[in-house]
Amino acid sequence: MDGAEPRQSAQDETIRLRQPAAHTLPLVLSSPHSGAAYPAEFVAASRLDPLTLRRSEDSFVDEIFAAAPRLGAPLLAARFPRAYLDVNREPYELDPAMFSDPLPGFVNARSPRVRMGLGTIPRVVASGEEIYADKLPFAEAQRRIDALYHPYHLALRRLVEETEAQFGGYLLIDCHSMPSAAGGGDGPDGADIVLGDCHGSSCHHRIVEAARRFLAERGFSVALNAPYAGGFTTGHYGDPQRGRHALQIEINRALYMEERSYRRRSAFARLCGEMEALIGRLGAVMQDSLARAA
Repeated sequence: MDGAEPRQSAQDETIRLRQPAAHTLPLVLSSPHSGAAYPAEFVAASRLDPLTLRRSEDSFVDEIFAAAPRLGAPLLAARFPRAYLDVNREPYELDPAMFSDPLPGFVNARSPRVRMGLGTIPRVVASGEEIYADKLPFAEAQRRIDALYHPYHLALRRLVEETEAQFGGYLLIDCHSMPSAAGGGDGPDGADIVLGDCHGSSCHHRIVEAARRFLAERGFSVALNAPYAGGFTTGHYGDPQRGRHALQIEINRALYMEERSYRRRSAFARLCGEMEALIGRLGAVMQDSLARAA
């Protein structure tokens, strides 16, 4: 979506899976935060205006990586917004201060992400503003988790399992964008792209280095694990010792969009082409890695 206003939806399409005609690359791509279908009741219950609600959104990231199915890899994208529910979290990272009733004992209320207000049901948008005018019942959190969180991860788990069964392993690419301020701004020291491998625990260094080198050769400034090392998805699905690799990619939004107006820049098409080339390169690297392990 190209305008400032979020698209409101009745949640009739919660996730979008684009499958290749033939699955020829041992890759799966995930875009958990690019959803822009804002439920009308959520917008009505928020104390924020629609434009501010979008500040947590990784706008257009699913489009940036849209070449994946054409190249032979599936692409899974959330259609619901991150401000409504964040699937790059444990299923129950919740802030007790947000709720009108006590939370069950199985809830993780002490994670660093909850303390920042960025749990499974976020308390704030990425810029720090409180989302809700009133407290929520826990039943509402449970409803969103059942309707959105579990189906997303069920689909993602099925994709990586099918890829592993076919190829003997997989590389999950978790696709994100970051505010330009997070990358250090627009100056010469700001990172264009941040690669996250959970400090070496979710992806083999050979794959990470191949991505870094590929991007650097094309003129991007690349950082590793700072300020983003990877979230729940990267850590949960990555197990390099078993041929299961997960790499998070964060793209500086200033490269492709106007951050105030939520409109694509003229460089958008070029970035899509560069990410298409990166997908192809990582597919080849992963195929080589699996062949070495065979």
